Amino acid sequence: MSLRAVPSSEAQAVADVLARRHSCRAFEDRPVPPELIERMLTMAQQTPSWCNVQPWQVVVTSGEGTVRLRNALYAAANGENESDLPRPSSYAGVYLQRRRESGYALYRSVGIAREDREARARQAGENFRLFGAPHAAIVTSAAELGPYGVLDVGAYLGTVAIAAEALGLGLVIQAALAMRASLVRELLSIPEDRVIVAGFSFGWEARDQRINRYRTARAPLEDAVCWFDGGETR
Repeated sequence: MSLRAVPSSEAQAVADVLARRHSCRAFEDRPVPPELIERMLTMAQQTPSWCNVQPWQVVVTSGEGTVRLRNALYAAANGENESDLPRPSSYAGVYLQRRRESGYALYRSVGIAREDREARARQAGENFRLFGAPHAAIVTSAAELGPYGVLDVGAYLGTVAIAAEALGLGLVIQAALAMRASLVRELLSIPEDRVIVAGFSFGWEARDQRINRYRTARAPLEDAVCWFDGGETR
């Protein structure tokens, strides 16, 4: 069996995009050309899925559509969380540690003190302003596909984030947008047989904003991978 040789330059290009990718939380106030949005979404269509069912459907906003979504979400920012999917029952151990480290580092990047709960709440509310992005997208799955459809949508979200980075766009994946499921469903006419999984905001990154210089850490490989060679798993 012969294996296709992957050029080192191609592998390095992928590695570079993965290393550069980050969640953008401040955007320029100018739209992305429709053809560039279509190219990003066409690239994301290459996402692998269970039995190739490709369950994702995406509603993309522009112009007045983004304004209406932003205004509705921000008006409901202090409302009760309600989503189509169950939220994590808890964060404990290393997951709680990582969550806290990420949040505190984010607040530090914009000069918010750890004990300043009011400022932290305001920053969290920026999710519902779409961080000023000119575009947002809501991604849904077919309800009858259950967890496997949601899993496929998760893979899609990862792919679209990488595609955006490769095309020079900023993007942030947001579970927060799914926390106002009824509002989003009604405004965007999403049918009841679709599960609202998450959303993302995207556009041109405002590179002069401090918050866009914030980066999260990644666990070392040994924290995520075990090896089995026929003996004990190690």
